Amino acid sequence: MSSCPDSWKSLAVNAQDADLDRRLARDPIAIVGLSALYPQARDLREFWGNVAAAADCLTDVPRTHWDTEEFYDPDPTVPDKTYAKRGGFIPDTPFNPLEFGLPPNTLEVTDVLQLLSLVVARDLLKDAGAEQPWYDASRTGVVLGITGANQLTQPLTARLQSPVLKEVVRSCGLSERDAEEIAAKFRMAYAPWEENSFPGMLGNVVAGRIANRMDLGGINMTVDAACASSLGAVKSAVSELLERRADTMLVGGCDAENTIFMYLCFSKTPALSKAGRIRPFDDDADGTLIGEGIGMLALRRLSDAERDGNRVYAVLRGIGASSDGRFKSIYAPRKEGQVLALERAYRDADCSPADVELFEAHGTGTAVGDATELSSLAAVIDAATDERQYAAVGSVKSQIGHTKAAAGAAGMIKLALALHHKVLPPTINVDKPNTAVDFENGPFYVNSRLRPWIRTPRRPHRRAAVSSFGFGGTNFHVVLEEHGQGEDLKVMFPVARVHLWHAPDTEALLNSLESGAEPQGGPAPQHHARVAFAARGDEDAAALRELAVRELRKRPAETAWSHPKGVHFRRTAADAAETGRVGALFAGQGSQYVEPGLTAVLALPPLRAAFDAANRPFAGEVPLSAVAFPPPVFDDAARAAQETALRATRYAQPAIGALAAGQFRYLTGLGFDPAGCLGHSFGELTALWAAGALDDEAYFTLARARGAAMAPPAEGSGDAGAMAAVSAPEERVAELLAALPEGSGLRVCNRNAPDQIVVGGATDAVESLVTAAKAAGVKAARLPVSAAFHTPYVSHAVETFRADVDAVGVGAPRRTVYANTRGASYGDDRAANARVLAEQLINPVDFAARVEEMYEAGYRTFVEFGPKSVLTQLVRRVLKDRPHTVLAADAGPGRDADVALKQTVAQLAVLGLPLRTADDYVAPPVEREPAKGMSILLNGINYVSPQRKAAYQDALENGYRVPRVVTGAAGAAQDGGAPATPPPATT
Repeated sequence: MSSCPDSWKSLAVNAQDADLDRRLARDPIAIVGLSALYPQARDLREFWGNVAAAADCLTDVPRTHWDTEEFYDPDPTVPDKTYAKRGGFIPDTPFNPLEFGLPPNTLEVTDVLQLLSLVVARDLLKDAGAEQPWYDASRTGVVLGITGANQLTQPLTARLQSPVLKEVVRSCGLSERDAEEIAAKFRMAYAPWEENSFPGMLGNVVAGRIANRMDLGGINMTVDAACASSLGAVKSAVSELLERRADTMLVGGCDAENTIFMYLCFSKTPALSKAGRIRPFDDDADGTLIGEGIGMLALRRLSDAERDGNRVYAVLRGIGASSDGRFKSIYAPRKEGQVLALERAYRDADCSPADVELFEAHGTGTAVGDATELSSLAAVIDAATDERQYAAVGSVKSQIGHTKAAAGAAGMIKLALALHHKVLPPTINVDKPNTAVDFENGPFYVNSRLRPWIRTPRRPHRRAAVSSFGFGGTNFHVVLEEHGQGEDLKVMFPVARVHLWHAPDTEALLNSLESGAEPQGGPAPQHHARVAFAARGDEDAAALRELAVRELRKRPAETAWSHPKGVHFRRTAADAAETGRVGALFAGQGSQYVEPGLTAVLALPPLRAAFDAANRPFAGEVPLSAVAFPPPVFDDAARAAQETALRATRYAQPAIGALAAGQFRYLTGLGFDPAGCLGHSFGELTALWAAGALDDEAYFTLARARGAAMAPPAEGSGDAGAMAAVSAPEERVAELLAALPEGSGLRVCNRNAPDQIVVGGATDAVESLVTAAKAAGVKAARLPVSAAFHTPYVSHAVETFRADVDAVGVGAPRRTVYANTRGASYGDDRAANARVLAEQLINPVDFAARVEEMYEAGYRTFVEFGPKSVLTQLVRRVLKDRPHTVLAADAGPGRDADVALKQTVAQLAVLGLPLRTADDYVAPPVEREPAKGMSILLNGINYVSPQRKAAYQDALENGYRVPRVVTGAAGAAQDGGAPATPPPATT
């Protein structure tokens, strides 16, 4: 007997090794394309925009679907009625049958799900880049989740009920002819049975038609796992890829069944919300609402996607599936079954459930289902970590309803885009989290608003997971991971945009605006007239454009103006004397607020990346992100506690520094190039970074170190001191201090402006000063700080911070940095630089004098970076009526920071600074090509031709009528009709 060749033995060993570890984590799957058609969302961009905007996409049932007067009753016990009349309905969608090679006369006998799925699949292949050389249709398959029979079975089955109808008609005393005519009229409402009816009603043909029309050579099939069908399809598609039977798989879920049939199914279970709101995880949740939708994803092996340069939205890292086994009910959720799916998913993903920071729950809004699901998740996570409230939990069903077979696809698309955009999406309709779930002591929190997803040191990779469960006890859990750092991100949800027009003169500029011309953007030629504003969305932009037109007509001779609503105009750029040198200002402690620059951090990757970097030095402790962007809370006391937590120096200073650094990096990317930098207190550190004296790592390391060093001594160590701002000249403040009891020890900390002096010292003494000032008619107020900075109360911090500064060093700045300390400066001497920076902690901040010094040096344009606009106001108080321009990059808490930052860009561009105004981080708008040829609007209800509708209406109005029967005195029939029914017997 001959022996096997060595090469065969090697292959056998390798195969055996592969069999021992078939975890998906070893061969991950990339999501390279997405497509969506969901309630109030015609495409992926609108779907994600609705998710990000926390939009409620549910409405009352449209008349196209079913008649609420006929089928609605608030009493759940009434037969053949539903007690719910709200849901999620896909919008009208243009469909050209000839584009897909379908004869128009077959549309009535082709289920609408088959037709609309072709549109979604077409868009999916486009999004995946299937026109590129890597794509091979013969190696592409499609697996879709479909539940039950398609909608077309209803009208086809209805036609077959005419014998019952005729029987009822005859039983009413009408003739055989009457019965036949009435049945014939009834059948006219429905498309006839013909050769295309059978394939037109089959669920599996949804996938088959896509394979047929898109010329796919891989597997095509559908999976029915009830409401878990989408993830069941994902499981099957991933297997095809891992087995190398396909190179690309189209996968997802499709469901357009919001007919009265499905409402009755859910009503009689009963599972629908009586209140008409779907509220997953809310204390008042009372059931679900159903929705329509089609969601698809294009999957490839990650290695192939990276080789071919595909855009990767996210990576599938693990899949777990299970059944509930024997249990009390075929549709009741079982914790043990769900736990099994979770455990299998994390084994497959080769990661801990504690690594996941975003869970997209099945979350239908039913009290038992939601509580069971969170209990299952908590059981698995608690075995891995004791960390509390670190993971966001949500459900897209709160926004679009339960889309049944398409629900898992909606959840996966949401997570893929969340990982791609580095954001935590919101769940809506939560006023008070479910008290049956111990959120406070558990790993989760309900994420009720869109928040940035800042990378934490403990979890260097962003990971998310989605669950789907279905009747019959079927459970799926999928683990996803981010791909890349997001530097090349093109944001796909609506963000603010700078609109700038320019033309050789004012008249030409007005003509351009009135003609509807697109804004050209900046930089504008120096001698051109220009007008600009920043707007979020087309509606705001149109209103501001109209305002600009009105103002230009009203002020034709003016050389420059600014409207309070944010429209700015100049006839030409300002000359060099007016703009002068440009200075950057950097905010200090006291400017902080919870969720600093929120909308800008969400919209602009450089800002989010700055917070990622600021988070890194917090290894082994509560990260900055948990304090700057804390989980949503639902009462005023909790919100106040969050503000207090951020006031601590160890968090306030890095938060201020991260926002300022992100804003500065964004503006410099557009061409902003200041000659000098001035920071206030902590802001001096940011000024050194902006001037190139510190690199990113050194800057964020020192931001955390400075805040930690300046933290008050441990509790019980005595008074940490306080600070107060006094709105008066320094001479008047000196008089107030002199009037205090001897030994108060208060001293001037900041000279912010000629009429604002900050004083610090013992807390009791500061309170006495504030009281005395108010009594004397002088405005004074405590500052929101945790200690008396720039006084001996923080002397303990100097040596600690000095060691940190010496460890990283402070290089020579490439831009002039104006030091806060009187007489100090930064230059080529690294040791001297370090000394000035460290000792600044206890020296007074001489801000007003530095502003004067900059003005003397020719600075006329100032831009403030960081939270709020404290320094902007101070510069105005210092310079008063002298010519200058000062702008803030942030608008403060509760304001739209994205608009504010881009408004600053617009103003600087109008002023004449050579700035680009295009946003490099925004995806180009979706080009909606006008429909060519035949175009029919389809929604979630099967198509009925105009001819059929007209014929049926004509039959109702002009068709057969039962002859009117008139009876004589003896009860004999007149007019040849049937005998009259005799009166009922009485006894």
